[in-house]
Amino acid sequence: MPYRTQSDSQVYVYSRKASISWFPLGHKLSAAPHRLYSRQDPQPVHAPKLRLWNSALARTLDLAAVDFQREEELEQLAVLFSGNQVPSGARPLAQAYAGHQFGNFTKLGDGRAILIGEHLTAAGKRVDIQLKGAGITPYSRGGDGRATRKAMLREYLISEAMHALGIPSSRSLAVVETGEQVWRQEKESGAILTRVMSSHLRVGTFQYARHFLDVSALQALLTYTIERHYPELRDVSNPALALLEAVMERQIQLVVHWLRVGFIHGVMNTDNMSICGETFDYGPCAFLNTYDPATVFSSIDSQGRYAFGNQPGIAQWNLAALAGALLPLVATDEKQATELCTALLNDFPRRFTAAQWEMYAHKMVSQALKKRDKGFFKISWPF
Repeated sequence: MPYRTQSDSQVYVYSRKASISWFPLGHKLSAAPHRLYSRQDPQPVHAPKLRLWNSALARTLDLAAVDFQREEELEQLAVLFSGNQVPSGARPLAQAYAGHQFGNFTKLGDGRAILIGEHLTAAGKRVDIQLKGAGITPYSRGGDGRATRKAMLREYLISEAMHALGIPSSRSLAVVETGEQVWRQEKESGAILTRVMSSHLRVGTFQYARHFLDVSALQALLTYTIERHYPELRDVSNPALALLEAVMERQIQLVVHWLRVGFIHGVMNTDNMSICGETFDYGPCAFLNTYDPATVFSSIDSQGRYAFGNQPGIAQWNLAALAGALLPLVATDEKQATELCTALLNDFPRRFTAAQWEMYAHKMVSQALKKRDKGFFKISWPF
């Protein structure tokens, strides 16, 4: 039968070699307007079983890297990362947001993902710990709140590959099979992914605050975002405009990285564009096998909106949506705010082209040095 346990102290899972403990989870998101999220516990699953465990990421998070061997140890991990056991002090929640999906604006939210809490590492890095596929939330819109094993394994593999390629990305800590079936086109095995990310704030979060909340809530969200991701902007004269520029710089670097490795995101909706500049939501995505800018990797992208070669332009389009959400905070006069944001966004092509050519130059020099080291030719340095 489904079950849930929650201890009065920290959760501990013991091994013969070492132990792993989930440190007390923070909840700084509570500083943001409460209408941006809803309290929601994960729904228990019938028979959780650990399928994948990322020991390298566990070390990064200051969780002991354990070589689990005993069945009871694996079971305890499965219980924890399925959501059947919630760490003491955790206040799980689902986030609200909006977004332009294939150009159409709609009200959204975490329909199957639940944020367990914010983990602070010993080095002072704060990350979100989220369970994807953890059950129905107030934003599920008729969905089942679950995820397939196939999709969660794909996200685990691709997100970790992107990280290994040096591309800012969400990370995957664990995949737990639920022991339950989910219906898609056919019946499939269910699973839950533990996703780790600097935060799940997105362009769509600001769109939600702009369209459905008041200006004070939008200001609170801006303050929270700057405190968490861009503390260097605390004392600037125009924080909203400075945030737009900072996010633009990170998105430029991110998309240039995608082009470097031939990555097609597939669903560059504004709700899938993170404020912190990390790749996430690995649904219909792929890497090019043969270079073709018109390549599309989404069965519903019939117009090729998110084709490989369109990604820079879509990034600029999404940034324009962020600018629209920030307008009331950029200047009290809407015309002046529009002019300031437009001037910044119009500089996107120049900045992107410069970053792209810098990437090309780096690749050419790197390849030349590799061939030199293999003895193909000699290079006089500097050249």
